Amino acid sequence: MRLEGKVAVVTGGARGLGAAMCELFAREGAKCIAVDLGDATFENPNIELYKLNITDSAACQEFYNYAVEKYGKVDILVNNAGITKDAMTRKMTDDMFDAVIAVNLKGVFNMTRLFGPQMENNGYGSIINISSVVGVFGNIGQANYAASKAGVIGMTKTWAKEFARKGANVRCNAIAPGYIMTDMLKTVPQNLLDDFAKLTMLKRLGQPHEIANAALFLACDESSYVTGQVLEVNGGMRL
Repeated sequence: MRLEGKVAVVTGGARGLGAAMCELFAREGAKCIAVDLGDATFENPNIELYKLNITDSAACQEFYNYAVEKYGKVDILVNNAGITKDAMTRKMTDDMFDAVIAVNLKGVFNMTRLFGPQMENNGYGSIINISSVVGVFGNIGQANYAASKAGVIGMTKTWAKEFARKGANVRCNAIAPGYIMTDMLKTVPQNLLDDFAKLTMLKRLGQPHEIANAALFLACDESSYVTGQVLEVNGGMRL
């Protein structure tokens, strides 16, 4: 029960990595709000779903008011929601670029500018931003995605400084996953998945629970002296 008494918000929480984090956090004692545009059903009664478009600043403010009024505080924020719209740079449209930046970067900003100061005022909190191996190394055909996930790392390091500067015990870290077997990868041909696996030192793709375990570490007090860091959970992958 490493998160007993804690309240967590996880964006993109209806499926994939977000759902795995919500389920693990709840098993460890947290009350969880899974923020998503999609539908989801959770067996654990300590997880609730809240429909939210994180690119909508006003809607984010309404959600913040709801969460704080209902639970009194939020201790953990996981900025996990993200999308891809891949194309080679010469073929990437304005809409493709703007959509990815809006969700993956502006959405992270929208949530953190509300919950970060609340954590600072409460004197405690953990912000976990989900970046990507692509944000660290770049990747062909993903200029928009790489830019957004690299930007997440920059904001992570900034917020680690900002929200702790007055002495509050607020930590901000990022996780940079490699290729993880979520629904997003299930549409990728098997031969490409095999190629991705060969790029890792462990010669396999990751599973959602392995990212959830890393998030749990950063969310709980076992990582009490870890902030401003990027935890690469990618099986030793190098793109």
